[in-house]
Amino acid sequence: MIWANLLAASTLIKNGPYLLGSLLVFALFCGAFYGLSRALGVKHQMIREPISLRNKIIFGILSVASIITAYSVLSYRQHQHNPNDKSIPNLTQLVEGWKDMTGQNYDPNSLLNKEYWLLDDSKASAKRFLYSISLGVFLSVVVGMAMGVSPSIAAFLTPSISWLSKIPPTAMLAIYFVLFGYEMKMYLAMISIGIAPALIMAISASARKDVKDSAIHKAYTFGASHSEVIWGVVFKQILPRILMGIRNSLPAAMIFLIAAEYAVGDSGFGYRLRMQSRLLNFNVVYLYLAILGTAGVTMDYSLVWLRRKLCPWFGD
Repeated sequence: MIWANLLAASTLIKNGPYLLGSLLVFALFCGAFYGLSRALGVKHQMIREPISLRNKIIFGILSVASIITAYSVLSYRQHQHNPNDKSIPNLTQLVEGWKDMTGQNYDPNSLLNKEYWLLDDSKASAKRFLYSISLGVFLSVVVGMAMGVSPSIAAFLTPSISWLSKIPPTAMLAIYFVLFGYEMKMYLAMISIGIAPALIMAISASARKDVKDSAIHKAYTFGASHSEVIWGVVFKQILPRILMGIRNSLPAAMIFLIAAEYAVGDSGFGYRLRMQSRLLNFNVVYLYLAILGTAGVTMDYSLVWLRRKLCPWFGD
């Protein structure tokens, strides 16, 4: 115990300047945030009291600027020790990484002996992702709707699907490799099966709880058939919940895709991250991660826009 305390004390003394610098930067950020809040007229508010659109935009910009500033400080400190270090690349190294990503590179495994990393990887990952997410959503809607409108089907499938939803798909990689190989079928199976159980349970719960019995009874009163009630009443009522479920499934689907490509892929974002990490080319790795984050945010806001467009009555 004594040796552990001495080691902790020595570490604190050794890294004291860095810790003090970090605390100083954090204090400056807090002071800047407080000063900006007072300058914008933001006073003490009640819990969940909304702020103006202008303030939302300004605070959002400040958040991004804080991340960029913190990264710049860490990169500068790292390059003070080693100017050639790429673990936290500076702006010049990031520009070089961007040129490597978008320019022509020699590939000994290609018949044309050239490849464009970003273009080729984007095509491969986008194709796998879109096909897999489409299959998973289709299966989830069909099965979830069936469970939501039929208590018998729900009683039969709920235990199995609930059990499957608790197994991480990445833990089943070896099984997917054995059953489906290493081609497109493996990605389709892993991603669609990975997102389907949770999405099925969400859709079935919404079909049972969000659709009032009175709406179903009125439809039957006007002579609607079973299929017309399912798709004309139940489906339309729960469509916003379906879109929200798809939105919540996107991060998991991206994780499954990158994990599979990282393990066995010969193209795609996961494959490139694996190869460049081994070569310690983090100026490429960080840019790929930034592109993944941007793609995720774009898909997220696209689904929000689609929900507002298709279901304006649902609200925000």
